[in-house]
Amino acid sequence: MDNPLIIALDFANGSETAKFLKPFEGQKLFVKIGMELFYQEGPSIVHQIKESGHQIFLDLKLHDIPNTVKSAMKGLARLQCDLVNVHASGGKDMMQAALEGLDAGTSAGSERPRCIAVTQLTSTSQEQMNNEQLIPVSLNESVLHYAGLTQEAGLDGVVCSAWEAGMIREKLGQSFLTVCPGIRMQDDQTQDQKRVATPEFARETGVSAIVVGRSITRADDPLKSYQKWIEVWKGVNE
Repeated sequence: MDNPLIIALDFANGSETAKFLKPFEGQKLFVKIGMELFYQEGPSIVHQIKESGHQIFLDLKLHDIPNTVKSAMKGLARLQCDLVNVHASGGKDMMQAALEGLDAGTSAGSERPRCIAVTQLTSTSQEQMNNEQLIPVSLNESVLHYAGLTQEAGLDGVVCSAWEAGMIREKLGQSFLTVCPGIRMQDDQTQDQKRVATPEFARETGVSAIVVGRSITRADDPLKSYQKWIEVWKGVNE
């Protein structure tokens, strides 16, 4: 994974998605298909976007008993996405079962999708975690614990905020992926995210990949906005 900027295709249907992607024809993007779009369009939207040459992060955050997750991942592997995920809170056995399913569903000669685990959602605050999840430790401790459990299970990395990525890299190594949503330009609104960071901060912290949604998808000129984001993320003008 070459430090991509992943565009979150948080659209209600395939036609809105196609309209957004049209100005990007000829470019090879890395995009995220989440629950909203996948549950409306199903596997067909994955096939359509893959046929355009784009890489796909299928963001379904599986969380169930190990056997169910294993069976689900076996099916998802056949879609030939580049990145999939689970919730680390599902436990080590569940995460190992996810990998078993991916291996079983990946055709011979093909590379299995990379699999990462969500630690704590970037919309979760310290107070919410303590009071609603009844996890008494600090947010950093919880994230680092889940990241360590994810590595023990054999997964490729985690979803975390950019604020936790540095300590994860220091503890678990640079090859362990940190994929970070909640990335905003300095003058952007935080919207429903709590633990947000700028792309400059994410780059300096060594984040593996950033996920950007509305700042690009809802921009007046999405292509121009994407190009600006790429320049900042890659440090082109520095």
